[in-house]
Amino acid sequence: MTSLTDQTVLVTGANRGIGQEFVRQLLDRDAAKVYAAARDPDAIALTDPRMHPLQLDVTDAGSVTRAAEIACDVGIVVNNAGISLVSPILDDDNSALRQELEVNFFGPLAVTTAFVDGVVERLGAVVNIASVMSWVALGGSYSASKAALWSATDSMRVELAPRGVQVVGVYMGYVDTDMTAGVEAPKTSVEDVVRLVLDGVESGVSEVLVDDAARQVRAGLHLPVRERYEAIVAAIS
Repeated sequence: MTSLTDQTVLVTGANRGIGQEFVRQLLDRDAAKVYAAARDPDAIALTDPRMHPLQLDVTDAGSVTRAAEIACDVGIVVNNAGISLVSPILDDDNSALRQELEVNFFGPLAVTTAFVDGVVERLGAVVNIASVMSWVALGGSYSASKAALWSATDSMRVELAPRGVQVVGVYMGYVDTDMTAGVEAPKTSVEDVVRLVLDGVESGVSEVLVDDAARQVRAGLHLPVRERYEAIVAAIS
């Protein structure tokens, strides 16, 4: 388990939605410092003196390196930045898939790699915000990118747990953010998502299953493919 009190935390994609709420709740839980990272840090509205806007493009190696040099005291990394383009996986134009992989998969790998020495030194944590679509191939390119993040999260845990680092994968269905503005379905609030994730970090879990969709799909991963997808469609419909 990882205490949040007096920790220094990096949150990517912190300019809105889940990322912004992470910053707010981390400060409420007495984090000593939160680096609110975004491509445009001027868009970050919070003004708490413990919050430090940080320019970071997770797809730009130079940007990641500069951020790690500035935020050299980080003990917890929250890989929240992500995009959803949802292109067919067999599209002749695979630019959407490549972009999603750059942000949703290679981005968290690059950020974690850049900050990992400090996280290990402080016996901290890495939190990867994935999706129930990690296990459900109904989102085309987006599902593929989040499935890659799921696998990478497990690989990080294998490498980092023996070094005292907690690695947490986060999985959920629809969340009430700009990304799902056009979706007519039940959604979890960003406040509830972040609260459950931070509770999970402090209680020492390896996975946070935010909602019923995530719990039901996760519970059925042992089923044969045909049965699993019948259960999945029922769980998310």
